[in-house]
Amino acid sequence: MKILLEQGRLLDPATGRDEITDICIDKQLIIGVGDQPAGFEPDHVINASGKLVTSGLVDIQCRVREPGHTHKATISSETRAAAHNGITSLCIPPDSNPVTDNSAVVELIHHANHKAGNRCHIYTIGAISKGLQGEQLSNMGSLKKAGCIAVSNALNPFTNNLVQRRAMEYASGQDMLVVIQPYDRALYGNGCAHESAMATRLGLPPIPEAAETAALAKDIELVAQTHARTHFGQISCARSVEMIRQAKRDKLPITADVAIHQLFLTDRDIDGFDSNKLTIPPFRSEQDRDALRQGISDGTIDCICSDHQPHNIDAKLQPFPSAEPGISTLDCFLGLVFRLVDEGVLNLAQALASVSSKPAGIFRLPAGHLAAGEIADVIVIDDQSHYQCDADLFASAGKNCAFTGWDFSARVETTIVAGKIIN
Repeated sequence: MKILLEQGRLLDPATGRDEITDICIDKQLIIGVGDQPAGFEPDHVINASGKLVTSGLVDIQCRVREPGHTHKATISSETRAAAHNGITSLCIPPDSNPVTDNSAVVELIHHANHKAGNRCHIYTIGAISKGLQGEQLSNMGSLKKAGCIAVSNALNPFTNNLVQRRAMEYASGQDMLVVIQPYDRALYGNGCAHESAMATRLGLPPIPEAAETAALAKDIELVAQTHARTHFGQISCARSVEMIRQAKRDKLPITADVAIHQLFLTDRDIDGFDSNKLTIPPFRSEQDRDALRQGISDGTIDCICSDHQPHNIDAKLQPFPSAEPGISTLDCFLGLVFRLVDEGVLNLAQALASVSSKPAGIFRLPAGHLAAGEIADVIVIDDQSHYQCDADLFASAGKNCAFTGWDFSARVETTIVAGKIIN
């Protein structure tokens, strides 16, 4: 299909290009920005006047619960939610069931996405160890050939630091990105809340900042030893931001992201024992939140992810310490990104880059750029829309939202994935 996006405000996050113009699409590709190519006759015209046109969003940490946990959500339900909210590329971690540690599971995931209609691109992160057990290394060469864009051990520990070092050396040899969420299982213990006066008052077992920072210090040292290209995910502490800032000054090959909810919520928000606000890592202090905001503003933290974790109702009906952690965020991701703009944390170009061109660059994805010859992943946003977040209206199967009732100022009107109008 030939599509003309007419007279929208094009903002290309990769170049900062900002102008009123047209975009011409033929089949899967953008074939022109600005002047229409000679002989171009669109089959479909979208009037984008007064709207913002930008590249589809890239979410580098999203659990779709398939395979293995389809009672919570499916690839079909979560890609529908992604497309409905302008997310055209999803990166999914390897802790599915079965674990994504071989090419057969990768193929299974892509087959399920194809069966669901390819509403968005799904990119798999492979397991760095067999079964995520942290003992034997996976066949990373085979995973790369199957299409895995990175490797990770998710939240599972390695048997020892030597195994982790060998894994990072192997990944480096395969030129594969290593994704690490700094996590010291012993220091986490059975904790469920940030170690603070709030946890003490509520009688909740605490999680100290050292549960993240001690692991991060070790991981940074292993990066220095192996030179493995490494991405640190879901950073939550001010001290972690400073450690990453120093590592970047030392020219280590590292990048980092923060989950969108960590940029808004703090440990004070768990007052009332709302299990929808139970996350790993937990919400930290206001000082930590402000440091994360500063980190994403000054580029210490490279990008923002949704850390989407849909749950069925029963998973959140348990008492706070026993409930399953995680928030359903696909349906409020865009609204929260624009709220960062409204609150002056980021300008619009920075905000869009942090959820499109920057994560695409880190994970080497063909996304995040609007230019002739690029894949036509394009979204049209009404950035003058005003509405309240309502989890009951989510396209995601997960209704476990921490932002119900929040005011948002932007919503997606049209999503185009590889030249196909999805929404």
